[in-house]
Amino acid sequence: MTRQASPRRPFHGWFVVAGAFAATFMGFGAAYSFSAFVDAMQTDFAASRGSVSLVFSLAGFLYFGLGVITGPLADRFGSRRLVLAGMVLTGAGLAMAGLARSLTEVYLAYGLGVGLGVGCSYVPAVGAVQRWFSRRRGFASGIAVSGIGVGTLVMPPLAALLIAALGWRDAYLAMGALVVVIGGATALLIENDPRDRGLGPDGDPPQAAAMGGPVPGIPVAVAIRSRRFIILYAAGLICAFGVFVPFVHLVPCAIDHGVQPSTAVLLLGAIGVGSTAGRFCLGGIADRIGRRRALIAMFIGMAAAQMVWAVAGGLASLAVFALLYGVFYGGWVAVLPAVVMDSFGSRNVSGLIGILYTSVALGTLIGPTAAGYVYDISHSYLVPILASVAVNLVAAAIVCLPSPAPADMPAAQAVRR
Repeated sequence: MTRQASPRRPFHGWFVVAGAFAATFMGFGAAYSFSAFVDAMQTDFAASRGSVSLVFSLAGFLYFGLGVITGPLADRFGSRRLVLAGMVLTGAGLAMAGLARSLTEVYLAYGLGVGLGVGCSYVPAVGAVQRWFSRRRGFASGIAVSGIGVGTLVMPPLAALLIAALGWRDAYLAMGALVVVIGGATALLIENDPRDRGLGPDGDPPQAAAMGGPVPGIPVAVAIRSRRFIILYAAGLICAFGVFVPFVHLVPCAIDHGVQPSTAVLLLGAIGVGSTAGRFCLGGIADRIGRRRALIAMFIGMAAAQMVWAVAGGLASLAVFALLYGVFYGGWVAVLPAVVMDSFGSRNVSGLIGILYTSVALGTLIGPTAAGYVYDISHSYLVPILASVAVNLVAAAIVCLPSPAPADMPAAQAVRR
C-alpha cells in the first residue's frame, strides 16, 4: 500500500508579495506618470517648469513623509486597511486633478490625494512583506517593490496614449478609476504576520517560543537613537535631493533635445525596465553579498548612471541612462527595507521604515522643484544632474561609516549584512 501525499500549498507569503507588488504598481505607476503631463500642464496653465514640478514634489514629500504615521499604524492595526485606503485616496487624487481649473487646485488634488494615498499604502505594504521572509527577504522585498518598476514601465506610456486620445484631464480621470478598482481589489491579499496563519518566516514551522510571544526586535526609541539608524537616515536625506529628478525632468529634457513627446515618455518606461530588473536581480544578489554592501553599491551605481545623463545628447544615450539608472534605483528601493529589518528586527519594522523615509521626503520636496527652477534660469539641466551625482556619492560614503548594532538587539539578529 502506498500513501498518496497531499499537495503542498503555496506559501502564503508570496500572496502578500503579490498584493504589495500590485499596490506599488498602481500607486507609483500613477505618480511617476506625472512627467507625461508636465508639458500639457505648462501650456494649459501658462506655468513655469519649476512651478509645475512642485506638484510632484508635494506629492512625493507626503507619500514618503506620511510613512512615519502609517508605518506604526500598520504595526498596530495591520497593513491591509491602510493599503486599501491608500488606493482609494490615490485614485480620488488623480480624478480631482483632472477636474482642477488652476495649478493651485492641482497642488491640492494631486499633492494631497496622491501624496496621502501612496503614503498610506507604500510603507505598510513593504513592511508586511518583511515579516513573511528571513532567508529570502531581499528577494521577496525586491519582487514586492518591483511593482514600482513595472508600473513605471506600463503607466507612463498608458498615460501618453490616454492624453492623446482624451486630453490630460480625462486621462487623469481614467487612471484614477483604474487605481481604485485594481489596486483596491489586490490590497485584500496583504496580511501582517505569518504567525496569524500558524507559520514562520519563509514558510518554516514557527518557533514554539515565538507563538504567542513577543515579536523580536527593539523599541523604536532605541532604534532611532542608534548610530546605525542615524547613518541610514543621513544617507537617505542626502541622496533624495537627486534621486527623483529624472522622474520629473527626463521627459522634458528629452523633448528639449528634439525627441518627440510620444517617444520621450518611453524613457520613463526604460527606467521601469531597468528598475524591474534591478529589484529582481539585485535583491537576490544582496542576500548573498550582504545587504549593506549592496546598498552602498546602489548609491555608486545611481551616481555613475547620472554621469551618463550629464553627457547625453540624443535619444539613444538618454535611453542608456534610463536603463542604467533604473537598475540601480530599483536595487536601492529593494534593499533599503531589508537593511532596516536586518538591523532592528521585525517588531516595529513598518514604523522604522516610515520614520526612515521622512528623510527621503524632504529631499523629494526640494530636489525636483529646485531642478525645475534652475532650468528656468539657465535653460540647462547640467547643474541639477551634477548635483545629483554628488549627493549619491556622499550617501555611499556615509553608509561606509562604522555602524555597530544597537545595544538592545539580540545577538542572533545583530548581523551586519
